[in-house]
Amino acid sequence: MFDDLYAFKAQSGHCDVSRNDERNKSLGKWVNAQRVSYKKSTLKSDHIQQLSSIGFIWDLLEHAWNTNFGQLCAFKAQSGH
Repeated sequence: MFDDLYAFKAQSGHCDVSRNDERNKSLGKWVNAQRVSYKKSTLKSDHIQQLSSIGFIWDLLEHAWNTNFGQLCAFKAQSGH
């Protein structure tokens, strides 16, 4: 499945495959399973390294928060408030 994810990223520019994507349903489920295993500390370190090497986002909520916070800081720096 890693090769499928690699191909998905090459085509879409990201590794965030939705479980609701009908064209990539099994890949989306696999991606979710990797995140669950990571959170439970049951994912092998070589798998973590392999996924990380292609920009895999382990925690979508944290990533979204950090992205939005960065945008807020940029806005404040530009606008002064």
